[in-house]
Amino acid sequence: MGHREDLLEGAKRCLYEKGYASTTARDVVAASGTNLGSIGYHYGSTRALMNAAMLSAIEDWGDAVGAALAAEPGDEPEDPLVRYWRRVIGTLGTHRELWLASVEAMIQAEHSPDLRAQLADGMEQGRRGLAALLTGRPEESLDEQSVRTVGAAALALMSGVMTQWLTDPARAPSAEQLAAGLRALCGAPL
Repeated sequence: MGHREDLLEGAKRCLYEKGYASTTARDVVAASGTNLGSIGYHYGSTRALMNAAMLSAIEDWGDAVGAALAAEPGDEPEDPLVRYWRRVIGTLGTHRELWLASVEAMIQAEHSPDLRAQLADGMEQGRRGLAALLTGRPEESLDEQSVRTVGAAALALMSGVMTQWLTDPARAPSAEQLAAGLRALCGAPL
């Protein structure tokens, strides 16, 4: 690996260990085994490097969620909605630090147009990927209506559920409760 890749991996480690806002250039250099000058040379600034690290970490998480959701049912309950939520909630155990860092990055994006634009692009990719997973269609064949309905609703629900689990895991909804609640909402008069 070259310095650019080492910096990115070091920044991701810092993101998980210290958070987005608390990571300094010196932290990244220590974690990556590089030098301060290489941050400017390869990324332009520490903020740009941390933005790249956040996006790379989100891509890693997206890959993990995609793999978890695409896995064979195995011994899990037959109810596909329960299985879906159990797998989504399960990613919290393997990617908790990323969820926390992503909340922090969204707050920081208020003061960074570049980060905001990058996160917005990442959300669009997330909507598209979720719509593909949930409809069983390849991303390239999706119409915008599916992305704006299925993908957007899935991402909104996922973000809300994960926020509850990060904040109050003892009272956060289980996969079974989520499935029952969604079914009740679908049958409720508007």
